[in-house]
Amino acid sequence: MIASALFANGIHVFGYHKKDGSAQGMFCANGQCGQCLVIVDGIPVKSCITKIKEGMDVRSLEGLPELTKDDSPIKKQKEIPIIKTEVLIVGGGPAGLSAALELAKKKKKCIICDDKHRLGGKLSLQTHNFFGSIKDCYAGSRGMDIGNILSSDIKKQKSLEIWLNSPVVGIFSDKKVGILKDNKYYIVKPKVLLISTGAREKNLAFPGADLPGIYGAGAFQTLVNRDLIKPTDKLFILGGGNVGLIAAYHALQAGIDVLGLAEALPKIGGYKVHLDKIKRLGVPIFTSHTILKAKGKNHLKSLVLAKIDKNFKPIKGTEKEFTADTLLIAVGLTPVDELKEQAEKFGIKTYLAGDADMIAEASAAMVSGKIVALEILNDMGINVKIPKELKELLKIFRGKTGADKGLFPIPKEKDVYPVIRCSQEIPCNPCTEVCRLASIKIKDNSMMKRPKFSGDCIGCLRCVAICPGLAITLVDKRVDKSKKKAHVIIPWEMPEGTIKEGEKLKTTGFQGELIGKGKVINIKKSKWQNKRSLVTLEVAYKDADLVAGIRIREPKIDFRKVKDVDDDNTIICRCERVTKKEIKDYIKRTKSRDVNAIKAALRVGMGPCGGKTCTELIMKIFKEMGIDESEVKSPTNRPFNQEIPIKSFIKGKDKK
Repeated sequence: MIASALFANGIHVFGYHKKDGSAQGMFCANGQCGQCLVIVDGIPVKSCITKIKEGMDVRSLEGLPELTKDDSPIKKQKEIPIIKTEVLIVGGGPAGLSAALELAKKKKKCIICDDKHRLGGKLSLQTHNFFGSIKDCYAGSRGMDIGNILSSDIKKQKSLEIWLNSPVVGIFSDKKVGILKDNKYYIVKPKVLLISTGAREKNLAFPGADLPGIYGAGAFQTLVNRDLIKPTDKLFILGGGNVGLIAAYHALQAGIDVLGLAEALPKIGGYKVHLDKIKRLGVPIFTSHTILKAKGKNHLKSLVLAKIDKNFKPIKGTEKEFTADTLLIAVGLTPVDELKEQAEKFGIKTYLAGDADMIAEASAAMVSGKIVALEILNDMGINVKIPKELKELLKIFRGKTGADKGLFPIPKEKDVYPVIRCSQEIPCNPCTEVCRLASIKIKDNSMMKRPKFSGDCIGCLRCVAICPGLAITLVDKRVDKSKKKAHVIIPWEMPEGTIKEGEKLKTTGFQGELIGKGKVINIKKSKWQNKRSLVTLEVAYKDADLVAGIRIREPKIDFRKVKDVDDDNTIICRCERVTKKEIKDYIKRTKSRDVNAIKAALRVGMGPCGGKTCTELIMKIFKEMGIDESEVKSPTNRPFNQEIPIKSFIKGKDKK
């Protein structure tokens, strides 16, 4: 994409806003906002979703672009094709693909449309190993590989029609759906509509949040994991859910220094195994903290971090500033479900699957897609059974993370054994499925309980290689009869050259605490994990059970003191550059409770994003002002819900 090509060449500022000259850069990398607009061959486009082509004339957007001159003859409106299908699936991610495969088993005619150029959704950005079970959601495999597996299976199904580069742009009262396929407009009339559009990232508002260098974790994963671009050398992360924790790990894998991670809650909300693995590498964690301000002129230069109280209010005197050129915002997701509202209003039989229904992991989305497809088949008169265990599995995957119950005792009588540091109840069991001696078990075969080792071990390392949380090491005490040294084999996924054979390094424990020193004996590629190595460390005999990882950076930040921060000039609407103060003043002055009125008066939500990034922030302002959400009228959603070129509706030169 153009945006990625610009980043690859060190260009992070794509233009300057017509209203105040502010620098504009990438934010979502998903076509949801309008911050990455550039002029291509005289036409403004979103650079994050526009492919580069040889000979393109790409220019920065400064002010309003002039309309291109067109001397061609007047063009006539063409007939818009109307296509009928039994099921229209909107979104080709894990939920949509899993649903399509179930429908294909019954030869149901389906169209799968997705706004991207390839199937798989966010799976293509996910290089980490999945949790869950091997049988139900390919646990132990990487998200990008799972996306390829599902896509390959989809392409084999004759009853499925795949429409890529095909966003749904509107749903209408005659129960028809408008789709922009390869920049040509089509109308599809489905009997059933399945919306599996996933989720978009939530946004935060603070002074400077709109600076280039501040973007969502999904945008970062797009650059690093999909396009293999290193966009920065140092970054900070805001948000301690799984998305933020995984982004921190992905950054370290890309050779990027992670200065730290802040979370507003007193406790990290993501999986503990994700937290532990970045702490072991040396990333500092700041709970009950938030970002108060970002500083910089045309790009982020520094951040102001502060501690917050139980009411999430900044505590005066705790503000501290530090240098950073990139901030990843990973503060949660919101279902992309606008189409559901339109479809149900006009009486189209509509279903939701995956994150469009409920935010959870991609493993839950796959199971959700299967279940919803079976529901659709039943509603269409085809009697199929929905397995009870499938519903139970979805409940587990969508449920809350279990408690941290500590570790099981480490066997003392053995010379070779795995140490399993999976202390939290999370839905995962691949280690039990690969153990050759069935020595790793989960009580009652419940996926949500902790795995326990008991029995014999032959040191095959399969459990170490497959664990998605990198939570298993293998201890081998047979190497030194004098019991002064022992070997510990750890899973390793950092860049080649980060550590070297023969090097002595700092070893870390379960939760990142320093243990001692370890010598790298060898680094071997895992035979059946293409991105994971197995590193043998020689450590002190007494430390063998404690060593869980290697520290590759020192967990410290150079802070400096800073004064209080005022947030009234915070930009809320990025597209139209409307501030928090302007919105608050309008609400106070008019007593309005209607977002549509604010939109009409201040142009909030009238830019290229169509209110996707600012509407939620406006609702927060009402809440801050003590106005109950039930009093507030939400903005009216009308088609088209994204930009459509006029040429999509017209034909070329009249042949007569």
